[in-house]
Amino acid sequence: MSKTIELILDLGAPNGYLAWYPLKEIIERTGASLQVTPVFLGGMHKLTGNSPPMMRDANVKGKVPYAALEFQRFIDRHELSAFRMHPNLPFNTILLQRILIASSDQEEMQRLVDLFQPAVWERNIDCSDVDVVGSVLEESGFDAERFLKAAQDPDVKQKLIDSTQSAVDRGAFGIPTFFIGDEMWFGKERLEQIEAYLTGGKP
Repeated sequence: MSKTIELILDLGAPNGYLAWYPLKEIIERTGASLQVTPVFLGGMHKLTGNSPPMMRDANVKGKVPYAALEFQRFIDRHELSAFRMHPNLPFNTILLQRILIASSDQEEMQRLVDLFQPAVWERNIDCSDVDVVGSVLEESGFDAERFLKAAQDPDVKQKLIDSTQSAVDRGAFGIPTFFIGDEMWFGKERLEQIEAYLTGGKP
């Protein structure tokens, strides 16, 4: 069995933020490796007919308040009190996703995820503002000019399109989605199942 957890990720998904930190703890406990695959959630929604839960379930009595309750329970359980819901959700993350695609390798990409997760979901930056994103990069020692230029490269743009299409073709429809080999899990609530699967238990 593969010991690599692949995370399908768009930085504009709050559940992607919430899953990121417990996932890293699972990686540490199990010795598994992590592979991040950036996609564009807006494109994924168009390809699958999906939409953000708060929009999709708006007319279902009781469902949105209950989802908010479960959301807060997850935050409390995993001590993610720094999280702040972004006031502009849903927002465009295509700049950030292209920057991830432009990474030189997985190590650099995951360092960028570590950088952008709190910038988006604790500081609530404007993800489409080139100057703001550039400042976040520079403050952490990244070459902002390199990444911002790469984000406009046609090859990088196409790689993000292809990555999104590939994830959808494999069954993904939202964030966070996880793959271990051909096995797929969706949602932060599946993290315990993933750890059980990695350690030989029942998923």
